[in-house]
Amino acid sequence: MYNKHHYFYRRVIMKKRILILLLLILVASPAFSQKRRANKAYEFFRAGEYYEAIDQFKNAYSKTRDRELKDEMIFMVAECYRLVNDPRNAELWYKRAVRSAYSRPEAQYWLADALKKNGKYQQAIEEFKKYKQLVPSDARADREIRACELADEWLRNPESYRVEELKDLNSRYSDFSPAYGRDDFGVVYFTSSREGAQGKKTHGATGQSFADIFESRLDKKGKWSLPVPVESLNSEFEEGTPNLTPDFKEIYFTRCEAGKREKKGCVIMHSVRKGEGWDDPKNIGLLADTLVAAHPAISPDGLAIYFVSDIPGGYGGKDIWYVTRDKPSGSWSGPKNAGPDINTPGDEVFPYVRNDGVLFFSSDGHIGMGGLDIFKATPQPDGTWIVQNMRPPINSSADDFGIVFQGNSESGIFSSTRKGRMNDELYYFERPPLRFSVTGLVKDEKTGAPIPAATVQLIASDGANLQTETGTGGDFKFTLRPNVDYILLASKKNYLNGKERVTTKGQEKSRDFMVTILLSSIERPIELPNIYYDFDRWELRPESMVSLDKLVETLNDNPNVTIELMSHTDSRASDEYNLELSQKRAQSVVDYLVSKGIDIERLSAKGYGESMPKVVDADLAAQYPFLKQGVTLTEQYINSLANDEQREIAHQINRRTEFRVLRTDYEPKKK
Repeated sequence: MYNKHHYFYRRVIMKKRILILLLLILVASPAFSQKRRANKAYEFFRAGEYYEAIDQFKNAYSKTRDRELKDEMIFMVAECYRLVNDPRNAELWYKRAVRSAYSRPEAQYWLADALKKNGKYQQAIEEFKKYKQLVPSDARADREIRACELADEWLRNPESYRVEELKDLNSRYSDFSPAYGRDDFGVVYFTSSREGAQGKKTHGATGQSFADIFESRLDKKGKWSLPVPVESLNSEFEEGTPNLTPDFKEIYFTRCEAGKREKKGCVIMHSVRKGEGWDDPKNIGLLADTLVAAHPAISPDGLAIYFVSDIPGGYGGKDIWYVTRDKPSGSWSGPKNAGPDINTPGDEVFPYVRNDGVLFFSSDGHIGMGGLDIFKATPQPDGTWIVQNMRPPINSSADDFGIVFQGNSESGIFSSTRKGRMNDELYYFERPPLRFSVTGLVKDEKTGAPIPAATVQLIASDGANLQTETGTGGDFKFTLRPNVDYILLASKKNYLNGKERVTTKGQEKSRDFMVTILLSSIERPIELPNIYYDFDRWELRPESMVSLDKLVETLNDNPNVTIELMSHTDSRASDEYNLELSQKRAQSVVDYLVSKGIDIERLSAKGYGESMPKVVDADLAAQYPFLKQGVTLTEQYINSLANDEQREIAHQINRRTEFRVLRTDYEPKKK
């Protein structure tokens, strides 16, 4: 009996233990699976495979129910988009990260940074201010706020360079870091990850093939040929950032022997021209092969090479270093840092030295417009450098880097991601002598007839003030200067002043502006177009504001006039009712003008009801062929029209608001 019961209880206990174990497995399995997915994503991230890590983190996010883990995955997706240089998606995901329950201060900082890179400077300023409240000790916030303010200012006052995309050279892959290969600048070498590259491996940080050096030639029609890889320079590894000596007989470039999930170094290679091609390239041995030496730039005398590295002893991430030699055949010295004038806690990359010894490079550590900006560093006698931002249109809110000049001219090629795509693209730039002028006509607003002997005043934002008189055809002309806003103010007795605006700011090509200034005669009422009211109401509808705002501008341009606002109705009510309704409508216009700052003493409201029907002019006759020019739209005439549609149109024409000038000698009150 004892044994029998003992066996029974043992079976019950075993079943319970198995059930509990199964439950534990079922509960733990999703958590284990979720953690495994996250760990896999982190493996890609730590290996620098950010492109692949994005999908892994998104997968982990979609499969987990853990709120804290979800928020962590959101942040990591944002980090990956930042590191693959996709600020548009980075902005979206950092916004989600900032709103999450487990938000961290760095998410706030990188959200502001992404907005800056997307050119949303005012929004970026607000987000940097929020970060400053979270981490008041971080001086980066003040620096970045100032950078956004400067970027806005620079955009309003751009440099006079002309920039255009080199569509013949660009592909749907990354194309960057150009170098001219001939003294007539008809050959260009550049880096590209396009199809046709010799290296077949995929770069984990970009998802594209390893880059190679490509070549293109300019034909007699000024068109670049289809780029082809430079076979003698490329290998199964990644090559790029070519730089040639001033005589175009030697080339230096970067080679990185890295594969997927591998992190090896980058070396600087050198080759000598051999006929139409190049000799086998050799590693010049600046650093150990396991370290990074990249982006070479040979000095004009051949006695120094500037390059990029993250070796110890620098000022931050990637710094610009240099080596020297006593003679062209000599050995290179040990690396020396280019110093704190050039290098910052950020990254300084893609150096280039012009014939005059001026160094150009890109940086995200100096105050700039977004990602990488191009900077100009002028050497000083005491060994220091004066560093200047190249500003727009060379720089933008995106990455701008890898510049090269055509000898001593202010023209050349640089790389940029400014079109909003992740891929780098090549752009041509030049600084032509800009010439601007404005040719204009002054005409009667109603008749279109030219107005001779009208005074036209040119008021410039830089303080210049010129005046001329129109010819017999109402014409005039002024010469303009670059980067200036202009107001053209025309005046003539018995007319209201009229004006137009032109600006040469942001203009990258010479241009002759064409303007027409229309003047309204004060000898007849002037109709205000598109002044609408609801049926049987006098309150202004929102679409009326555009026309009234123009009237506000007209009154401000003519400070010595007073006007009467004249409101008219159609004939489909009693005279008394229409007079009252039109008076209220005229008063609503006066009230609006006063709310916009117009002195009430300059305004009077008068409702005319149906007493002043419209006289059909040439414009109305052209618009509505069933109306005859010169006819007055009386009730009797309207009733004689062919159908209800025509009659309704005629009634609508009568329902109008006009103004007429009462005085031209009003003296504005002194404030």
